[in-house]
Amino acid sequence: MTTKILMMVSAADSLTLSDGTAHPTGYWAEEVAVTHDLLTGAGAEVRIATPAGAVPTVDPASLDPRGGVDEEDVRRYRAYLDSMGPSLAAPLRIADIAAADYAAYVLPGGHGPMVDLAFDGDLGRLLVEADRLGKIIAPLCHGVAGLIPARVEHDAFAFAGRRMTGFTDAEERETGLDLTWLVESRLRQLGAAFEAGEPWTSKVVVDGNLISGQNPQSSADFAHEVLRAVRDAAAASG
Repeated sequence: MTTKILMMVSAADSLTLSDGTAHPTGYWAEEVAVTHDLLTGAGAEVRIATPAGAVPTVDPASLDPRGGVDEEDVRRYRAYLDSMGPSLAAPLRIADIAAADYAAYVLPGGHGPMVDLAFDGDLGRLLVEADRLGKIIAPLCHGVAGLIPARVEHDAFAFAGRRMTGFTDAEERETGLDLTWLVESRLRQLGAAFEAGEPWTSKVVVDGNLISGQNPQSSADFAHEVLRAVRDAAAASG
């Protein structure tokens, strides 16, 4: 049986900074391209979903050497995203997804999730149900912001006390963007056991069915850990 994985991608294209100015944003090319490539290369069926089924926008900085991406990688990521064209152009609606339908739920980053996924009630309800069913929940980098709307009784954060990582405050400061809030700080406030690795180095944290990666540099290690987890879950289910 083919493993079905849902990649839930931000559809935001603009981020409001602390001074009120708009900054271009979207999903981070490496995180979508590398993760999707490794998952599908291992035989998984990966579908794309966004809030309201809106077509997602790639963060322009993630395809620009000025954004810290090598020119060779820019060409590679751009070509891979082009090959994903049909699925990116016609994403599913997060609100229409049933938690039982997929083995894993992957949330790539870019600053986009801080704009839409972090406030998406449909996503929050889906993740709560997916967690209850023991599905793999896998945020990467800023994708961890997508956990924030997952709430249970009395508006408690569904992932309080869980070990996780994501884009760190230290890394955020190095981007030079003056944001209105920071992912690491917000998750710690909500009760997450957030683990910050060295900036710009690969770090993956596994806490049961919750798998998280710190930054774009974690993309490959993160994808391999997701694959391991879905294979183990399939083997355990017979």
